[in-house]
Amino acid sequence: MDLWKMSLWQTFLAGGPVMWPILLGSVFAMAIILEKFWYMHKIKIDMQDFLSSILSRMKHHQVREALDICEKTKSPIAHILKAGILKYDRPRPQIKEAIEDASLYEIPKLERNLSMLATIAHISPLLGLLGTVTGMVRCFQTIQVKSSAFHPVSPGDLAGGIWEALLTTVAGLTLAIPCFIAYNYLVNRVNNSVLEMEKASTELVNFLTE
Repeated sequence: MDLWKMSLWQTFLAGGPVMWPILLGSVFAMAIILEKFWYMHKIKIDMQDFLSSILSRMKHHQVREALDICEKTKSPIAHILKAGILKYDRPRPQIKEAIEDASLYEIPKLERNLSMLATIAHISPLLGLLGTVTGMVRCFQTIQVKSSAFHPVSPGDLAGGIWEALLTTVAGLTLAIPCFIAYNYLVNRVNNSVLEMEKASTELVNFLTE
């Protein structure tokens, strides 16, 4: 059967039972990737403009206005800076502690589900390898059955197992490669966001304790 003339469903079934966990992994991976891209887009702000507006309000002792800006800004950095502003009249260690406590809550939200995406990227080739092994087992089982019955073994008898072996390998790699790319991209985005948080927090602490 020509691979290019087969439907996706026919190709999927030809890959054998290991295709099911690969399919399940692809569904989870797609959901995680879409959710993370949507979340990163939602929290994206112009950090310099935001920080400048906060520091400008604090410079004129407009604490309430600065807090309002933080509350209206749907971004982790806004929540972190809000924690520091609430302690604006406290010593430097207390301001830093408040910011660090807020960071412990906000940063895990940025990293949520990334470990699961990495897990899917790592196990997908292994599932493909498992499918390869089960396909080859199927081939040798066919050889054993035919030999025991003193029947000649034809290439067609082995084709099903070889199909299974190759298709699961292709499916596993097809899932793993985009998962690795998306994971590394999202980790880079998260690291940049965390770095921006640290810079903004440091500027705020320095400003409040000058």
